[in-house]
Amino acid sequence: MTVAAAGTDGVCAVVLAAGEGTRLRPLTERLPKALCPVGNLPLLDRALARLAGLGLAGPDRVAVNACYLADQVVAHVGGRAHLSVEPGDPLGTAGGVANLRDWIDGRPVLVGNADAYLADPAAPPGPDIAALLDGWDGQEVRLLGQPAPDPAAPGTFDGHVFTGFSLLPWRLVRDLPAGFGDLVRAVWRPAEAADALTVVPYRGTFYDTGTPADYLAANLHAAGDGLVDPAATVTGTCRESVVGAGAAVHGEVDRSVVWPGAVVRVGERLREVIRAGDDLTVPAARPTART
Repeated sequence: MTVAAAGTDGVCAVVLAAGEGTRLRPLTERLPKALCPVGNLPLLDRALARLAGLGLAGPDRVAVNACYLADQVVAHVGGRAHLSVEPGDPLGTAGGVANLRDWIDGRPVLVGNADAYLADPAAPPGPDIAALLDGWDGQEVRLLGQPAPDPAAPGTFDGHVFTGFSLLPWRLVRDLPAGFGDLVRAVWRPAEAADALTVVPYRGTFYDTGTPADYLAANLHAAGDGLVDPAATVTGTCRESVVGAGAAVHGEVDRSVVWPGAVVRVGERLREVIRAGDDLTVPAARPTART
């Protein structure tokens, strides 16, 4: 099978949203990482919009897995996608896909990490990942990637850093073992060793949003000069920050994220932090930007 001109006929998609987001704690003690907002839009919604840009939408074409704080993910997704709730601990990236084998049912699958922030200034959501499908032979594994600062570093593929989306043929999905596992060991490295893995270059901006620093950086990138939801109240000052719906800023906010419903009191001065509620402030260290 050859998928020409980045067509998606016969292809399905899986968005991985089951992880605990331990590096983003304590923020992820309140929200699953997939629902943490970037530019006032939950990361999961960004991933779904990116797939919809390729014509992949609805429960027949897109699945979302959930485990940690699964009730929140299930309620948020609703009927927009097929839901796979994993009991107990998360099954990992390979286990999450294997658990959807009956739903995938013979189709190639485009797998995306909900926590990947991609921003391509040259294209609206969708066409940037269409390159994974363009001219695909239906057999090789494809990864979206960017050149790594150290091409020989562990975790790189052909000198590239993985940027959140991969394309898998059914024959490999069919053979994934049940239970916990990750795609790196189960699929990508074996395909690389067999010379059956291709890295497709991504030229936009990427953050994996896994740490407070990268999460803040993704928000600042999405915000540009600043982004304040119309339903927020601002009587103080905001500089280059993201302020969510229902938030109240009465103090000073500089290069920070104020979550929906959060409060910044009179006299408070926040810089390069994430504020959640009225009692949680998470500082961010230097990000690991890749553009």
